[in-house]
Amino acid sequence: MERQKNLRLLQQNIMIFFIGAAGYGLLETMFRGYTHWTMLVTGGIVFIILYYVNSKHENAPLWKKCIAGALIITGIEFAVGCLVNIYLGWNVWDYSMYAYNLLGQICLAFTVLWFFLCIPLSYFTRYLHIRRFRLNQNKI
Repeated sequence: MERQKNLRLLQQNIMIFFIGAAGYGLLETMFRGYTHWTMLVTGGIVFIILYYVNSKHENAPLWKKCIAGALIITGIEFAVGCLVNIYLGWNVWDYSMYAYNLLGQICLAFTVLWFFLCIPLSYFTRYLHIRRFRLNQNKI
């Protein structure tokens, strides 16, 4: 029974990861015309974290979820940017032309954009959470 539960949790996390990877890649392709594989990994990781944060705090006001989401996305983007752009020198992106940027890896404009993107993501993660819960109830 415990093994089945762990397998379902792993399958769920893989599904959530790939939804985030595809969504982030699609968003970036629409915005820039292309993406990089590191952005797919970043998007998957971000979406897993947002899924669990939003699920744990499902009754929190939407604006608080959006602030948390924007900070999570910006923080992960900064960490990935420092690794792939600064340390590895891959130059996947450069925000140095934007006002209020930090080392060219993050900027205030995109943090605001992430805030607004978190509005539909909050509803989408809730839908996935409710759907998962209903599916798991049927399997018990």
